[in-house]
Amino acid sequence: MKEKPDWLKKKLNADRSKLSEIKVMLRSLRLHTVCEEARCPNMGECFASRTATFMILGNICTRNCRFCAVSKGIPGSPDPKEPENISHAVHLLQLRHAVITSVTRDDLNDGGASQFVDVVRELRKNCPNTTIELLIPDLNGNWKALERIVREHPDVLNHNIETVPSLYANVRPGATYERSIGLLRRVKEIDSSIITKSGIMVGLGEREDEVKSVIKDLSDAGCRMLTIGQYLQPSHKHLPVVEYITPEQFEGYRIFALERGFSFVASGPLVRSSYHAALGFSSLR
Repeated sequence: MKEKPDWLKKKLNADRSKLSEIKVMLRSLRLHTVCEEARCPNMGECFASRTATFMILGNICTRNCRFCAVSKGIPGSPDPKEPENISHAVHLLQLRHAVITSVTRDDLNDGGASQFVDVVRELRKNCPNTTIELLIPDLNGNWKALERIVREHPDVLNHNIETVPSLYANVRPGATYERSIGLLRRVKEIDSSIITKSGIMVGLGEREDEVKSVIKDLSDAGCRMLTIGQYLQPSHKHLPVVEYITPEQFEGYRIFALERGFSFVASGPLVRSSYHAALGFSSLR
């Protein structure tokens, strides 16, 4: 692995007792977080501030994206108690903004849409003051399933584009750029009032003009929130880092995205899709 530059070296200043408290609570409710499963570099900071991005539908993904640390294989049946447990955890953490994502479930007819719907309904019922952000997979292009999610009117609907079209076959086997852009466009066609969001990783070998082209496509699809972060290789089994993008380059992407009409852009080496999600959403209200 390439040696990380100084701007990617982050000290863990988290209170270990708070980290343990959060982890014990999550285990007791049989819940997963993308923070842990994807080995997010901000996990300590977020857990210490009593925030987490919940990952529903288990922790086994049916796809084999070559950038992602989440386990791959044959997942089990969805847990019918999961929506209630998510609601309970959000209440215990006193979250003002809850982020819910999932593994990809190509084994399910609706891609797991019904579980997202049930989670939103439980949160609306038990945590009415909490805003909801959903980070959904592409549902294998099942637009009827997507419509079911959109009709629940989450406050933010996020779907990450992840990388540029030329790298899709290598980075995201099983996914297509056109399907992901189409999903974001379809959300706005179903309900134009929903705030849509997406995210891009850089450092996988993409060119600057390719990143800017993706930003244009996302803007044209109606996205108004964007995250851009550095790809970090989770293990030797995953794609290697081709390049470490400098903070100055990230700032250039942020300015470009704002000029293209985005209302909120988080762009930096350690930015991740759900990092400071509450702050991003509140800035648009």
